[in-house]
Amino acid sequence: MGKLKVTGPTKLSGEVIISGSKNAALPILVSTVLFKKDVTLTNVPELTDIITGIRLLNSLGMRAEFSNNEVRIQGTDDLRHIAPYELITKMRASFFVSGAIVARVGMAKIPYPGGCLIGSRPVNIHLRGLEAFGIETSVEHGFVILKTKGPLTPANFRLDFPSVGATENLMMTASLVEGKTVLKNVAREPEIIALADFLNKGGAKIKGAGSPTITITGVKELNSVKYSIIPDRIETATFVMAAATTRSDITLKNIDKTQIPDLIEVMEKTKIKHEFPQNDILKIYASKSQPVPITIKTGPYPAFSTDMQPLLMSFLTTVPVKSVITETIFENRFMHVMELNRMDANIDIEGNKAIVNGSNKKLSGAEVKSTDLRGGAALIIAALSAEGTSVIAGMQHVNRGYENIVKKFKKLGAKIEHHE
Repeated sequence: MGKLKVTGPTKLSGEVIISGSKNAALPILVSTVLFKKDVTLTNVPELTDIITGIRLLNSLGMRAEFSNNEVRIQGTDDLRHIAPYELITKMRASFFVSGAIVARVGMAKIPYPGGCLIGSRPVNIHLRGLEAFGIETSVEHGFVILKTKGPLTPANFRLDFPSVGATENLMMTASLVEGKTVLKNVAREPEIIALADFLNKGGAKIKGAGSPTITITGVKELNSVKYSIIPDRIETATFVMAAATTRSDITLKNIDKTQIPDLIEVMEKTKIKHEFPQNDILKIYASKSQPVPITIKTGPYPAFSTDMQPLLMSFLTTVPVKSVITETIFENRFMHVMELNRMDANIDIEGNKAIVNGSNKKLSGAEVKSTDLRGGAALIIAALSAEGTSVIAGMQHVNRGYENIVKKFKKLGAKIEHHE
């Protein structure tokens, strides 16, 4: 249970280089199960979730090695079909390997997944989608059992909800299923496009990624490929909100302007001054900003991201008058509210709405606890702007999704350090 000590208030300044995307790297890493040939991934963030993903590949009979933000993976003709309980239950994205294993070897035994405690996130959509390919599914003693009676058949499947994980899982499966699969009402996130780009570089035939309908024409096998992971748009939002909350001026490099329409909308609506000198550079001029409150609702991309919601909330505690955030994706995504209120924030919860009663008065440093990845990042942002010292427990959640976050904030001038 790692802790951080943060002393505020502080002004940030300087440059930060955004790492490769966790949410793109993990499904791409998992999708290498489809390859019998070698794969190299670059710009991979060094995270605990990535290490878990590499251990998963090795447990399935592949050979994956990680060094200097690069993963080298040797494919295998002898893929194992049972995924270890201790790995799948650590990280939800591990479950995405299920369809890929079945497409390769005709069966899979996968434990129910784990991850952050922000909602139930059932795998029902995954299972119904896999069944559309002719895969038989059952649950036995906490494991999902997937079997085929013969060659898989292409699917014509509409997702009940545009689930990112289910879209990725079904895309992987369809890549090796002979014939044309059509997936409707799919997720449209940049990470979906990245997965499709990666698989297409290996010879897959995927069209429509980024739109509500994706078509996949299956191929017999995939070829060797080298691929660079896209920038992390949620890390981009984290440092933007940190600068906005502390009224600081910073420069973010290695971003992708095309991937963050929801963040740009928030900056414009709340009057955070910014500019894009280039597509991959974002400058924040929050010291000159006079931010205003906002009413916003989370939703599937390109609507405002649920992952950005806790980060925005920390910022809004410093914006006078009332803001309203409606959470439509995860039922437990307000667990950070109680911790922010410990720091003298004034946030009320009404069902799936958070009423943020902002103020010019600074928050107060306090002992708080992170219970999920983005909530933990929100507490760091709040602590940077608060008077006094905060101690944030539960940093293992944050380490799942941010590469060198302490080092990066220190470089910007933050008083932040690991705490025993």
